[in-house]
Amino acid sequence: MLRIAWSNFREHRRLFVGAILAVALGVALMQSSLSMMAAVSDARIPAGVSGQARERIQDAYAGAATLLGMTVMLAGFLALFIVGSTFAFTVAQRRRELALLRLAGAGRPQLVVLLLSEAALLGAAGAGAGVLLGVPGTWAQSWLLVAFGFLPGGVSPHLGGGIILASACVGLTVALLGVLTAARRAALVRPLEALRDTGRAARVMTVARWVFGLSLLACVIWLVTAAQTGRVDVLGALLIAMTVSVLGAVALSLLSPLVVPLVGRLIGLALRRSTLGEIAQANLRDAVRRSASTAAPLIVLVSLVVGLMGTLASLGRMGGEEQKRIVAGDLVVDSTGAQTSRIAAVPGIAVASPQATVPIAVTVGRGAYRHTYYSGVVAVDPAAYGRTHRRPPRFGSLEALRGRTIAVGPGLSEMGLRRGQAATARIGGRRLRLRIVAVLAPVLENGADNFLLPRELLPEDVIATAPTRTVVQVVPGTAPSAVAARIRAAGIGTVRSLADWADDEADRQQKGNEAIFAVLVGLGGLYAAVAVVNAVVIAGAERKVEFAVVRLIGMGRSQVVRMALIEAAAVTAIGLFLGLLVAAGALAGLGAAADRAIGRPLVAVPWELLGLLVPGAFIVTGVASAWSTFSATRPPPVTLATAKE
Repeated sequence: MLRIAWSNFREHRRLFVGAILAVALGVALMQSSLSMMAAVSDARIPAGVSGQARERIQDAYAGAATLLGMTVMLAGFLALFIVGSTFAFTVAQRRRELALLRLAGAGRPQLVVLLLSEAALLGAAGAGAGVLLGVPGTWAQSWLLVAFGFLPGGVSPHLGGGIILASACVGLTVALLGVLTAARRAALVRPLEALRDTGRAARVMTVARWVFGLSLLACVIWLVTAAQTGRVDVLGALLIAMTVSVLGAVALSLLSPLVVPLVGRLIGLALRRSTLGEIAQANLRDAVRRSASTAAPLIVLVSLVVGLMGTLASLGRMGGEEQKRIVAGDLVVDSTGAQTSRIAAVPGIAVASPQATVPIAVTVGRGAYRHTYYSGVVAVDPAAYGRTHRRPPRFGSLEALRGRTIAVGPGLSEMGLRRGQAATARIGGRRLRLRIVAVLAPVLENGADNFLLPRELLPEDVIATAPTRTVVQVVPGTAPSAVAARIRAAGIGTVRSLADWADDEADRQQKGNEAIFAVLVGLGGLYAAVAVVNAVVIAGAERKVEFAVVRLIGMGRSQVVRMALIEAAAVTAIGLFLGLLVAAGALAGLGAAADRAIGRPLVAVPWELLGLLVPGAFIVTGVASAWSTFSATRPPPVTLATAKE
């Protein structure tokens, strides 16, 4: 059986190129990501750095590990999805060949073993190529992590034998799992039905597709509906949106043989205006398996990328809008602590609430739960802070923030700290035992303050040099722009309106998200391109006789190429539309949660990404379709129209 598998693998190597490339990319990404994760876990923080620098480096390592983990999961998911869909399409294209093997005496178990053997050969080839590709990929990934600011320079990747072996085993496992379902389905088809393309052989929607597709679709609908209710907050809607992006992509991919023809009928209304368009529409309707195999990776790409990126972008924008609602001020001034008294003396200012980020350490908890925080510690004037911040604390009161006390900021409000607990602050050479008197409510801002201290507790020299953000309320009837001009004329730091400051904070948060998605979008786009090109090439190679027949009845070679291009464009439009439909469902619940939280359904649509994704998808499918059709129509049509399979 292995000899037959090797013969088939060599004969149908063009059909397996896409799957081999998908496995190779998955193995390379797995190997490079695991190497970088090992390097991050073994990285040591340089001796002698400050506590704040140590915490920044630790946060960078944690962010890099999170990104690498997401890369590994996404690579595994896409590799399994693409290999599985590729094998399902390849096995369907070879159903007559497999039927002849059954008629020649091969049993169902032997057919499954044959296809699994071919998958093992494919996995071995892909794993070998992926291991070689992973070496330069590791250094490239290391450079990207440093360039995007996730890692400091000097972190060297660890490439050991265990990582190489694990990555290769993952590639082989992905290939075997990807072909297993297609092999079992091919073995259940009766040989005569496969030869005649009737019965189960002609049925694209299997029982498994119906069950899993409809189940996932029902789950997605339930989640989208639940996100519209008032029982789900913004963070819950965020998790729902991410889940919908993934489950919706899988659901519509499974149901694509059913959904694609329905959408194709609508597109067919426009295609019928020309002869080539009408023929392309008929092919689109009849060749359900081919159309679904091409549209499925586009559905997954668009729903994941647009849905997830739109979700995080919306969260950043909501954070900015939330700050506009909870911060009661007209201007925000960035300066040092020494200049805050000058700000308060500017004519036209009613309230000046300085918030100085001070370089001290705060330790909370006991035993294994003991942790020291070096950043996000802010010294405030409790009375002014209460006047410029509308949201009351979850527990306690800021009025009690006097003397040796401390308040838990919104950045740690979900860490289980409670009023009455003790905390220890190291201020210069002193260690002060403080009592927690309030816990502020959480906010959507990424990197919110961890602790609030009364300014009276800190020495003046510490306050004077600390970077300070001052929220300013102007006297009623005074124009904020006039007060801002006076602050600038006095040379007191940088002044912005509250709206501009909140928008800048949202943009800062969004830049971090964009750095993450620059890696993940590139990965998803590469996989989708491989899957789409592979499906188009496989379909074009198997349509030689069909193209020869239409050429013999009067169509020219250029007309056949244009007909195939129209089909490819229609399938691409369908895939993009269904992917955007999933993304819209994911963002709808987030918009409803935003409406409840900040008063309006704020949803950030990644238009720039769509501006690249949509034309890129049409270009990839168009070029692949034109090339495969041009290659398939190269022989004279009379030599192909009479060919026997």
